Amino acid sequence: MIKWFIPPIIFLTIVSGISGMSNLKKAGRIGIKSLLYSEVVTTVSLVIGIVLALVIKPGRIDKTGLPMQDASKYARQGAAGFDWVEFFLSNLTLQVLLLAIIVGIIVSLSRHRSTILGYLEPLTKGVFLVLKYVMYLAPLGAFGGMAFTIGKFGIRTLVPLAKLMATMYLTMAVFIVVVLGLILRYYKLNVFTYLKNIKEEILIVLGTSSSEAALPSLMNKLEQMGCSRSVVGLVVPTGYSFNLDGTSIYLSMAIIFLAQLYNVPLSPGEMITILGILMLTSKGAAGVTGSGFIVLASTLTAIQKIPVEGLAFLLAVDKFMSEARAITNIIGNGVATLVIAKSEGDFTETGSFPPGTRGLPSQPAPQNPLPYQHK
Repeated sequence: MIKWFIPPIIFLTIVSGISGMSNLKKAGRIGIKSLLYSEVVTTVSLVIGIVLALVIKPGRIDKTGLPMQDASKYARQGAAGFDWVEFFLSNLTLQVLLLAIIVGIIVSLSRHRSTILGYLEPLTKGVFLVLKYVMYLAPLGAFGGMAFTIGKFGIRTLVPLAKLMATMYLTMAVFIVVVLGLILRYYKLNVFTYLKNIKEEILIVLGTSSSEAALPSLMNKLEQMGCSRSVVGLVVPTGYSFNLDGTSIYLSMAIIFLAQLYNVPLSPGEMITILGILMLTSKGAAGVTGSGFIVLASTLTAIQKIPVEGLAFLLAVDKFMSEARAITNIIGNGVATLVIAKSEGDFTETGSFPPGTRGLPSQPAPQNPLPYQHK
């Protein structure tokens, strides 16, 4: 039900944001900043995934007892290369994003701009109001999703690949606390306060294994934290296609894991090649079911050194690792929005970040604080 709200919310917030800006240059600047930030941070996440996989060596295990699943369809698609046209046609979020940008520019240039904005404002509020009531069902969905996963796949599948699982979760925790924490600290924000503010969204993602399920709620929460609607509307949807920190960590770590599993030595030059390929292909690992495995297969095919058949081992525990990927993705997208809002001067100090976590004087509490602050 939450996913039904994604297209209208993206469309309404972006159209309102662009048409409500004083000039279109600012919208373009925010878009370019968002893409540049995404490229830099996802590259850092790729490097961290490779380095920690080389240090911890999760692939140094006996593969004879590992559970396997059929990975042939991903191997075939990967060998054919990643189809960017298919990626766009299958990614509804990206399609709505492009359409909303075009409509927003048209409305901004129209002489009826103020009249149209007058209709869009209550319509957007109405959509978020309905979403608010739908969100009361979210705990039931998270409970059902987690219970189903454990019941169907069982704990036994985790045991042989526990080292990979532990390495993956550790790496993503280090990335969130250290890398994203330092980025927020530079802008006088606290990463733990931010995580507390979006704890409901993290639980939704944990239960559904999909960061998209929490997209509308995250956008609303970021506005409550102080980010302007125009920045939220532009940065968050763009990040869901291009700022995939968790997916990047997983892709780089999975390749090193398979190389260690098959005892394939990789030279520094080959690792740089892997990094370069993933910098491009990782941007397509969103919106399409199984696209992460297709990207992995296409990268392995390009390297022509690590057996593509190794994907069969990863499929066995992918359901459990997808939660870590999705949670890291949503946390990273929120950080990107806060950073760009701060850098653009489109951040209003609110009670979402208590005094002392911003490095700023105490501010009065907002009229509409986050729900859990009533405790």
